[in-house]
Amino acid sequence: MNTPPDIIRRYFALAGQPDKDPYFALFADDAVVEDEGRTHRGIAEIRAWRRETPLVSYEITDVENTPAGTVVTATISGDFPGSPFAGLRFRFEDYDDRHIRRLRIAP
Repeated sequence: MNTPPDIIRRYFALAGQPDKDPYFALFADDAVVEDEGRTHRGIAEIRAWRRETPLVSYEITDVENTPAGTVVTATISGDFPGSPFAGLRFRFEDYDDRHIRRLRIAP
C-alpha cells in the first residue's frame, strides 16, 4: 500500500474530529465534494454537507496513485445504518500541499 500525501493523511485525521475548522481549512474556497450522488461546491456547501454527516472513524485499507488523482479505500465505522462499511473510495482528484479542490466519495 502506498503512503498517501500529507494533505490526504490530514484529511482522514481531521474528518473524524468534532472540531471541524481545521478540517474545513483543508479545502480550497472553490472546492467541490461529491458524496452520495450530491455535489457540494464551495466551503459553505461543504460545511452544510458535513453538518448532516455523522462522525465516523476511518481505517485506510488501500492507497492508489492514478492519472486521475489519489484513490484511498477505507472502512468507515460510526453511528449509521450498515456500519462498518468497507470499500468506500475517496477520490482526491485535484489537490496540492495546501488544499483539496476536488473530492469524490463513492464505493
